[in-house]
Amino acid sequence: MRTRATTWLDGVRRSISRIGWPRTDKDRAAAMISSLFLHIHPARVSRHTLRPTYTFALGLIAGILFVVLSVTGLALMLYYVPYPAEAYRSMKDLQFVVTFGVVLRNIHRWSAHAMVLVVFLHMCRVFWTGSYKPPREFNWVVGVVLLLLTLGLSFTGYLLPWDQLAFWAITVGTNIAAYAPFVGDQVKFLLLGGHVIGPMTLLRFYVLHCVMLPLAMLMLISLHVWRVRKDGLSGAEVPAPAEEEVAGVFPASTKTYGLMALSRRPRASVESRDPNDEVFAWPHLLYRELLVALSVIVVLHVISLVFMAPLEEMADPTRTPNPAKAPWYFLGLQELVHYSARIGGVIVPTVLVVALLVLPYVDRGKAGSGRWFAPERRVANSVFTALTLIFVMLTVIGTLFRGPNWAWVWPWR
Repeated sequence: MRTRATTWLDGVRRSISRIGWPRTDKDRAAAMISSLFLHIHPARVSRHTLRPTYTFALGLIAGILFVVLSVTGLALMLYYVPYPAEAYRSMKDLQFVVTFGVVLRNIHRWSAHAMVLVVFLHMCRVFWTGSYKPPREFNWVVGVVLLLLTLGLSFTGYLLPWDQLAFWAITVGTNIAAYAPFVGDQVKFLLLGGHVIGPMTLLRFYVLHCVMLPLAMLMLISLHVWRVRKDGLSGAEVPAPAEEEVAGVFPASTKTYGLMALSRRPRASVESRDPNDEVFAWPHLLYRELLVALSVIVVLHVISLVFMAPLEEMADPTRTPNPAKAPWYFLGLQELVHYSARIGGVIVPTVLVVALLVLPYVDRGKAGSGRWFAPERRVANSVFTALTLIFVMLTVIGTLFRGPNWAWVWPWR
């Protein structure tokens, strides 16, 4: 028998969540549609999208890392002072004074590095599966911009510890930016807030890292996820129903709404899938996402407890390390600059970025979309793979095989 208190509590619960814990298929669909966060997923998803080997959850992992970085970054802001001497003291306080401060900083540091790697791998996955083809051209462009913003976020955060490693890495990075023709010096001056790295540089990097770039990332991530929801995953589309089918589902008085629903469905793919080959997103998709999120958090904690984020002595502009290296994700670029400043620092990266942006509008054929290394895309995959391997090789060389005066050294000697 329901008591008055039980009825009151049930009313409170329903004011927050009208569906409650879904136990029927109808409730599972309603839970996805009515939730602020879950409605980014459709009520039903293709079994094809649930296979781990198709996406490797790289986009999801990148989103989880962004959330981890936002949460840990907000916590770190409580103890950080963006002024050179105080900034370094803040790092020392996190290491020796603040409870679990060193773990907090480690998680933030390793999450930042992991996000650069995961976003890059996600872009590679999208290319190798041909998932940038129509109707997802613009979402590929958004993804490329997100990769650039990820690099910018990591680069601006690199200076904040204000140690020797950070100071000279940013020095090298901004010097590379200065090689841009016509606007290079102006870009460098704008980043540094002057002609040398100083308090204004630290303040600008702090504002960029904590406010401007995260807001831009948040807006573009929201757009990116929304477009995935509207366009669907490649190889997972189902054919849009005919108008007669819509009329059979919706009463004649609501035919207009049926046509509106039809217009919102993803456009059919050449490789249409059986509508019966679908399962409810709750619980099949949500449980997998929860498992991935927990795995990422556990791995980050283990790495942060085992490996310390580097912190060298306080930055000293009068002591130049030899060699002075850029952050690891720009070491391939620094290796190219070693051979030719103009070609390696300006022409090559500009050509690559422009090529990535225009790619989906040049390669518009749908053949091979949604399949790993489709034979129809053998040439495109070969060129992209070769360029990727060259970039990785240059990064490894710059990281391990360059010593004083950028001379070749063997890392095991």
